[in-house]
Amino acid sequence: MTNKDIKTLPESLLRLWDANLNRLREGIRVVEDIRRYCFDDEINAKKLKTLRHKARLEPYLALLKTRDIEGDVLKSTTKSETLRKNIESIQTANIKRAQESARVLEESLKLVSPEKAEIFKQLRYSLYGIEKSLAAE
Repeated sequence: MTNKDIKTLPESLLRLWDANLNRLREGIRVVEDIRRYCFDDEINAKKLKTLRHKARLEPYLALLKTRDIEGDVLKSTTKSETLRKNIESIQTANIKRAQESARVLEESLKLVSPEKAEIFKQLRYSLYGIEKSLAAE
């Protein structure tokens, strides 16, 4: 997408993308670091790093301008987000978080760019595969 394309889109859609890109990259990063530092799992850490770098939309600054942290109606933490039993539960929560965000991006990008939507669909399916391989350990 170009700056010109972005200017024609509703700010609410850009805000949706910004929030979900952040959530997606954050979730992937948590799992990536767990695999890297807690399990010395170079293979999955590299796969996750590659996916995190693919989780981008341009122009970044146009998305950033729509960020409204103070106005976020659900910014407070829910009780379930504060409860984690062990490192594996953190890993599971964050891979699920990343998958859900990839789905939001995939669906909403269909409005303007089926090609970009497909990128996030493939990213989501890659996360499903990684999740399955981690569960098999």
